[in-house]
Amino acid sequence: MQAHIFILGFVQGVGFRAFVKSNAKKLGLKGWVKNLSDGRVEAVVTGKKQLIEQLIRTIEKGSFFSEVNSVQVEWENGEEEFKEFIISR
Repeated sequence: MQAHIFILGFVQGVGFRAFVKSNAKKLGLKGWVKNLSDGRVEAVVTGKKQLIEQLIRTIEKGSFFSEVNSVQVEWENGEEEFKEFIISR
């Protein structure tokens, strides 16, 4: 399963990408996370649906320094091949 996730709020410059990466790796998920020029954070995550949903719940709560206003998830049928979870530029 694959999810394309967009996070809106105070999520840049507060270690949010590292927070997402750390939690994704703990769950054995693969993909990437990056900042967008409009202030959002974008992620593509592959793995078991229940584990992705668990990551989404964690993202919705946010990290200690962040403030998440909304999380948009687009479930995708195709699954890209990722070797690990990385922070993309």
